[in-house]
Amino acid sequence: MRTQRVYDRTVQPTGRGGPEWGAASEELNATVLAWPPGGGTPEHVNAERDVAVVVVAGSLELTLDGAEQTLRAGEAAIVPKGVRRTLTAGADGVRYATVHRKRAGLMPTRIPRPR
Repeated sequence: MRTQRVYDRTVQPTGRGGPEWGAASEELNATVLAWPPGGGTPEHVNAERDVAVVVVAGSLELTLDGAEQTLRAGEAAIVPKGVRRTLTAGADGVRYATVHRKRAGLMPTRIPRPR
């Protein structure tokens, strides 16, 4: 397997924020995201997968089921499946990596036609 450079200190986050890099193997998905100060993901629940979050630069306000914690560069957390979560960039913005087991692809299903 070929390795890929994940983090380059010289690359500045885009103003809008979001995914900057991603890769997948047969079993794992990895994504690097960056957000400007105050940016981030809205509250959501991942009912299928635990997710590891590793802060690479800046700080991240991580809220899990209403409990807030701050993660700084070099710190990590495991976000359990089924937990309400919000990830918000701190005062200097944030760049973080997430890793989780790969999700199954979308499978089309037949919808019976009304008779």
